[in-house]
Amino acid sequence: MTYCVAIRLESGLIFASDSRTNAGVDNIATFQKMYTFEIAGRLRLVMMTSGNLATSQSVASLLDLKSRQDGPGSLRRIGSLYDAAVLVGQTLREVIARDGGGDGQVDLGASFLLGGQLAGERPRLFNIYPQGNFIEATADTPCFQIGETKYGKPILDRVLNYRSSLEEAIRCALISLDSTMRSNLSVALPIHLMWHHNDDFTPRAPLRIGEDDRYFRELRAAWGRGIKETFAALPATPWSEELA
Repeated sequence: MTYCVAIRLESGLIFASDSRTNAGVDNIATFQKMYTFEIAGRLRLVMMTSGNLATSQSVASLLDLKSRQDGPGSLRRIGSLYDAAVLVGQTLREVIARDGGGDGQVDLGASFLLGGQLAGERPRLFNIYPQGNFIEATADTPCFQIGETKYGKPILDRVLNYRSSLEEAIRCALISLDSTMRSNLSVALPIHLMWHHNDDFTPRAPLRIGEDDRYFRELRAAWGRGIKETFAALPATPWSEELA
């Protein structure tokens, strides 16, 4: 399993993903779920994946291969981020059609979060389903999750909005990941984190956050203390004397 979260803000985009995969308690491994594609001064794309690892890696490899060849279906030729989402969906269907000739016992499905910016167009974010169709983030729904989503959703719903700053959204995304890791062993460090300021196409690699990351340790410790302090300060129940 895995957990990925992507956020579209007024000022840019945030992407964060864990790196855990497992096919049972005795088959656990670490694989990066975040892929980037950039053309300096023109394009930045970030793609995160959840689901069947073989499917998602095949989709990423085919997209990379076609882009290196700069032929039909290349990310270098897209005219909009919508075209990129269509291309990912088409490639996903191509991989599943190619590999789906077995007995149907293996779920080949994969989900993708794709976002970024093409020069001359506003930043955009898409949630691409296993069937290859997709929806786009809006100001009213600025956040998408894939994978093990339920544990990290409350903080996003309570804190995040379209006008949150990039720094606030990064803290929110990291707490969302920490909450998921504390409740589900199938999600784990390292985390890969990427952000995009509007109209900034400076090449940048994803940031890797591991066990030794000082800021993340401080953040999760402060969040844990804050929850306990807030809970202790809640009004007592009307039955507190009876329950004492």
